[in-house]
Amino acid sequence: MTSQVPERMSFGGFLRWATTPPQAYLMYFVCVVLVGGVSFYVGTLKPRHTPGLPPAAAAPHGK
Repeated sequence: MTSQVPERMSFGGFLRWATTPPQAYLMYFVCVVLVGGVSFYVGTLKPRHTPGLPPAAAAPHGK
C-alpha cells in the first residue's frame, strides 16, 4: 500500500489557481471586503494626542 503525499502548492501555483475565472471572482470579493474592513477599522481608531502641546486657543470675538 503506497500513501501519496499531496505536493505543496508554490506561491506561483496559488497565483495561477487564483487568477482562473471561477476563483478570480471570489478572490476579488475577498480583497474588496478585506480592504473595506481594514479601512473601517482604521477610521474608528482615535488619533494620538501629543502630550506636550497646549490646547488650541479660541478665536477672539470682534465687537
